[in-house]
Amino acid sequence: MEQIYDLIILGAGPAGLAAGLYGARAGLSTLILEKAAEGGQALLTDRVENYPGAVPEVENGFSLAARMLEQAKSFGAVSKNVEVQSVELDGDTKVLAGPSGEYRARTVILATGASPRRLGCSGEEEFTGRGVSYCATCDGAFFRGKDVFVVGGGDSAVEEALFLTRFARKVTIIHRRDQLRAVKTLQDRAFANEKMDFIWNAQVDGLEGQEILQTIRLKDVKTGEIRQITAEEGDMLGLFVFVGLEPNSALLEGKLPLESGYVKTDENMRTQLPGVFAAGDLRVKGLRQIITAAADGAIAAMEAQRYLAEKESD
Repeated sequence: MEQIYDLIILGAGPAGLAAGLYGARAGLSTLILEKAAEGGQALLTDRVENYPGAVPEVENGFSLAARMLEQAKSFGAVSKNVEVQSVELDGDTKVLAGPSGEYRARTVILATGASPRRLGCSGEEEFTGRGVSYCATCDGAFFRGKDVFVVGGGDSAVEEALFLTRFARKVTIIHRRDQLRAVKTLQDRAFANEKMDFIWNAQVDGLEGQEILQTIRLKDVKTGEIRQITAEEGDMLGLFVFVGLEPNSALLEGKLPLESGYVKTDENMRTQLPGVFAAGDLRVKGLRQIITAAADGAIAAMEAQRYLAEKESD
């Protein structure tokens, strides 16, 4: 007979991994399903300096996620790399289907997170992987000694721009406003860095090149003036995009109420469907950080355990 888990967690970012730890530690048979590498958005973070107890000089998203996964496994959680293609969340038994079969559970925690938002300008898709990137820690080393541009003005954009100064000849932040939105400590570090520069009140209007990114076309948001940044002959420009996130909720359309693609929950991570919870960046919330994702996951797992206990006592 096919196993029915007490809890299946869809997604293995900080929210899913924390849920796995708390669910397994509570004695629930727990399965974590993740289509890519465990860690989610945390894997894109080179320096974790705002997670309690982390040592910024040595802690990065990869190391933190790896320890979270091993901790969940130590209590009996099982992790599988599976791309879930459909979900059925109604009824007492929830069904998640992948290429090689179905997975069933009495409760589900949705923790699929969010992905980097695209600019939507001409040339972006064409030059992704050939000058355009959404992950500084993944691709920064490819731009050693080159001119690099970072689009965005929030914490992520400034953090990644600072990281890129390790490799690039120069890093320029392009922001559509006339001041950054990042926290003051990050702004202070950015303004003090001799390898960083800033272009204010501008947005990327288009990207051009011969097989690699060689020209960035900018539009002044106040005057409409167009200017071009062109690489030295035969060289490539780097453009790193950090302009927000898009929720990974395509599987859930028509299954649950969504708000701008994000899943609605109450403060205990409960969705509209009994036995279905949501945690982390996928959820409607004000602050999307590793610490809030982990807290969501812990709450969701404990609520799943409580839900199952109440079902058994009925």
